[in-house]
Amino acid sequence: MTEIKHLNNEKNGTFEIYFDGEKAGEMTYKWAGKDKFIIDHTEVDKAFGGKGLAKELVFAGAAYARENSKKIIPLCPYAKATFEKYEELQDLLF
Repeated sequence: MTEIKHLNNEKNGTFEIYFDGEKAGEMTYKWAGKDKFIIDHTEVDKAFGGKGLAKELVFAGAAYARENSKKIIPLCPYAKATFEKYEELQDLLF
């Protein structure tokens, strides 16, 4: 079972993902003004690889952006590839 925690201090933020109570990875971002943020890093520990956790992190960031009328600049290679792959995320691109 996964759980995602979102931390945001108005300059940057992190989405942390936990698998069976253990921190498995995170996605970090930086604010670029009030209406958009830059995803700059996505990482999942190798021990948790192959479970789709990195994708869950990107989709959690997308859900947050959608709920708060924000746009995303995915600079992280993984996040960028995920945005390119899933058409339903592309409306969030800045």
